Formats: sequence, C-alpha cells, structure tokens
Amino acid sequence: MYKPFGMIPALPTPMKEDNSIDYKGIEQLIQHLIDGGMNCLLVGGSNGEYSLMSMEERREVIKFVCETSKGRIPVMAGTGCHRTEETIELTKYAAEVGADCALVINPYYMPTSRQGIIDHYKAVAENSTIGIVIYHYPDATGVELDPELIHEISQIDGIVGIKNTADGEHTSKLIALTKENPNFAVLTGFEHLILPTLALGGHGAVGVAHNLAPRKIAKLYDLIVNENNLKEATKLNQELLDLYNAIEEETVPGTVKAGLEALGLPGGSSRLPLVPASDKFKSKIETILIELGEVRLKQH
Repeated sequence: MYKPFGMIPALPTPMKEDNSIDYKGIEQLIQHLIDGGMNCLLVGGSNGEYSLMSMEERREVIKFVCETSKGRIPVMAGTGCHRTEETIELTKYAAEVGADCALVINPYYMPTSRQGIIDHYKAVAENSTIGIVIYHYPDATGVELDPELIHEISQIDGIVGIKNTADGEHTSKLIALTKENPNFAVLTGFEHLILPTLALGGHGAVGVAHNLAPRKIAKLYDLIVNENNLKEATKLNQELLDLYNAIEEETVPGTVKAGLEALGLPGGSSRLPLVPASDKFKSKIETILIELGEVRLKQH
C-alpha cells in the first residue's frame, strides 16, 4: 500500500471566465509540477476548492488528474465528505480511477466523540483498497485531534499518514508517538514547518507554495532527507520565507492563482464566496517570484 512522502503540492483548480473547470489548465499545471520534481500530487484538497464543487465535479477532477498523471507521479485524492457513506463512496471511486491514496478530513460540522472519529476512519479504511491519509486542519474545522488520538487512528489497518496542518509542538509530539510505525507518514500542512518537520524525522509536506517554486521545494527536501545538509537547507528555506508569508496574506487559493499567472500558467478566478487576489498582491507575488528566479517560465 502506497505511503505518501516528500513534497506534495495541493493542486489549485484553474477556472475559466464562467467559473467552469479549466482542464487544459490542470494539465499544464501537472506538467509544471512533474518537471519541478514533486513526489506526489494532491487533487481535491482545500486549495483545489473541493468544498465549492458538486460531487460530480469532484469525481471528474480526481479522474482527470489520475488519468493525466498515470505512471508518472502518484496521486492523493481528497475524498472527505460530511457523511461517512459518501466518503467511502468517493474513496472507492478514486481508487477505481487510479488514485494511490485518499485524503480524508476528520468529522467536524456535526461534532462527535473521540470514538466517533475513530469509527469514521475505521469504516473508511475498511472499505477502501487504497491507503487513507488523515486530514487534520483545526484552524479550518474547529476540531483538534490530539497526538494521542491520531496515534490511535494511525494503528488502524489502511491508515497510511496524516496531513497535519497544526503547530510545530503538535507535529513533533506526533512524530515521536508514531516513529515506530513503518506504515504511517507524518506530513506537515504548513510551509513554515517543512524544515523542522523533516529534521525531526517527518516524511514530507503538503502545501500550496509547492505550486509556485517546485524545484526549490524539491531541493529543500533533498538537502535535508538525502544529503543531511541542514546548513544549506536552512539557507534555502530563508530564501523561500517571503513566498511562504505572502501566500497567507490574502484569501487562498486566490493568492496561489495569482502566483501561477505570474509564472505564465493558468489560474483564473475562484468560486464565491472566495475572492481573487488584489492587484497590489499580484504585483507583490510577481516580485517575489522574480527574486526567486521562477518567472523565467513566462518565456515558454
């Protein structure tokens, strides 16, 4: 069973002027990320506006990314739904069309008990032929899973990792608790925590900055994990800090799409209630990407 690792961009969904999905744009983005040395692609995550799509659109986007990436790069499909049954259904579909693992957000809108959360993941994992990655994002859901609870869920057969969009203390405790489990990957969901997460023995990062500077993000992973060169990694990480900081200044994925457009790649608008980046931000992100040496892509 595939266990995710390395640098995993959360794909945005390029949109046409009428807010329909730009599949040609997705194809260009996939090529850009494969060329940039990414280890896996997340389709249908928060950055991909999954919560603003119909179930049919979610299925179509997952299928398209799996078919376009086939044999070149693994795919993690966002399949979390409020209903456990729907999560199982979408996860089964993702497996059928070629996804390598599924990202499943913890229950949040209808609050449940610790046992309810465990049972939810157990039901999804038992009914899936691909590995399940826990999606923990307390800032968005209002539900925090403590490291001990995640450790318990990690022992369920078929649970292969976590996208942990939580603070550094939480992530370091989780790495310590799960380090004996060879089948479980701890991936940070925060760009600022890529370096410390990997240095502590974590397995990778799912993020949005990866879409804008994939080669540098891939290099950061390589320096820490394969070359054990923290000095150079720290230097590179400092170069990337302006990008990490800027992306959160306005509404995501508007900021990411503005960055893609600065690179000459398709971004487009976001669906309401999300808003596009301001002109001021567009100018700022372009400047940052020029300084990073990324905007040369415009010449293609």
